[in-house]
Amino acid sequence: MTRGFAERLFAGRWIAGPDIGDAIERAKRFNIRNISAILNYLGEEYTNEKDVKNAVSTYTRLIKAIKESGVKASISVKPTELGLSISYNMFEHNYRLIVESAESSGIFVWMDMEEPEHIESAIKAYLKNLGAHRRTGICLQANMKRSFSDMKAILRQGGTIRLVKGAYSSDESLSYKHKEQIDNNFIKLMRYMFLHARIFTIATHDTGLIELARRLNAKHERHVTYAMLNGIRNNLAIRLAQTERVSVYVPFGTEWVPYSYRRLKESGHAKIIFRSLFEKQGI
Repeated sequence: MTRGFAERLFAGRWIAGPDIGDAIERAKRFNIRNISAILNYLGEEYTNEKDVKNAVSTYTRLIKAIKESGVKASISVKPTELGLSISYNMFEHNYRLIVESAESSGIFVWMDMEEPEHIESAIKAYLKNLGAHRRTGICLQANMKRSFSDMKAILRQGGTIRLVKGAYSSDESLSYKHKEQIDNNFIKLMRYMFLHARIFTIATHDTGLIELARRLNAKHERHVTYAMLNGIRNNLAIRLAQTERVSVYVPFGTEWVPYSYRRLKESGHAKIIFRSLFEKQGI
């Protein structure tokens, strides 16, 4: 597969395009189907301050574009694109700048989760700013063994969680490796949220887990949003949005390789991921 062909394939399926305008246009297309967007500027593991400054500037411009366009969208940032690989203080400062800018525009900010060595710092920065900035949430990964204790700590402080299966690999002492283990932990975490949280997001393409969540919500009546990735199962998102709150994670930018690689190697979803490259996705 040549680089040029790969770029066209991934950009057309999973990634909105290189620019903010592409992300806004994709969000509009989802909004028409009663689906909100979670917009993410691609980039991670920055060790150059120039790259970090560009990421912060891009998110500031993205917030302005969301407000001006009127699209129904939140944003999601990665700690290492905001400078965590350089210093915690740089990351936390930039995160605070973004959430302050977003708050003034009424836009929700998610914090993505990355490699295991970054989890502690990500949660620390999130909780530090949560009191002053309630329109924020954080991602937790079901493949990480520490996520249950992290969830309890976050929910005790009134945080908002987006639960995913997780696409970052790590040592077996830190993470579950097999699909059955990850699914079981996802269910454990999900059940805990239905008991102890009011607002949260379930992010999965697994129809079995989605149906279990819907049954739990019929009992507990929480404010649940179901989230998926752009270009993976758009048709499922469209159907689900007829009766449920649905968001789709829409990345944009030129640094598509790390993101696409993780999608291709996600545990338990190889067939779904590969098939998504060639199926009509509805949006």
